[in-house]
Amino acid sequence: MAPGFVPVPFSFSNHSGTVRVMEQGTTDQGVPIIGHPALLRGVMRFGRQALCLLALFVTEPALLRKAAGQTQQLGLRHRIDVVVSAEPDAPILQHLRGAKGELSFTVRLSANSKESKFFGMLRPSFPGIVVPNGAGKPLVQQTRLWEEEICHQRRGLPKVTVTQLAGHFGEGDGRIEISGINRHIGLLVPPDELTPGIKLDSGRDDLGLFYGFRAQTRSSRLNVDLKIYPIDCFF
Repeated sequence: MAPGFVPVPFSFSNHSGTVRVMEQGTTDQGVPIIGHPALLRGVMRFGRQALCLLALFVTEPALLRKAAGQTQQLGLRHRIDVVVSAEPDAPILQHLRGAKGELSFTVRLSANSKESKFFGMLRPSFPGIVVPNGAGKPLVQQTRLWEEEICHQRRGLPKVTVTQLAGHFGEGDGRIEISGINRHIGLLVPPDELTPGIKLDSGRDDLGLFYGFRAQTRSSRLNVDLKIYPIDCFF
């Protein structure tokens, strides 16, 4: 018998009859009662574990937050903006300053990753353009063309190509038509050939770091500049 424990015989009645105490710590049905040494040792062990867990939550919240953050990975998503401008020797700047016109173009875009896949043709259009009075001012201000909504693994830049540029400026006899297209194997070189993929210097603006690519028409001397922004995110 453990020191400090004194056997106290007793009995009580329930619906199934009288339960008799057989020995210290058990009933005749073999159910431990309070005061049994093994039961007390189990309670003490559980109490120590509970106190350790409580101390971890109270004193180490930063450690827990760090462990939870380890499941996130640094990824990115892309945004593509467009700016349209004219070279100083462009016909519209030479003869149609202040005239109104419109432009539309086609962009082939391939942006694929494990988490996000996109392939298709973008066809933005810009009506109501006013030809500026001098070079250095864009025909189309910087405009968002496309943006990913899903954060994905870090990979190369999206493959983006301007394949066609069309539009017109002015009215009557002074009207200038724009029809720039890419060169194709087996076909004559277009009169207003559109050369895509001209790499520009990377830079940084209010939106962050960007990589620039230009498509330029040979005769009409217009530029379609694409700015690709890699945006950091967690996934």
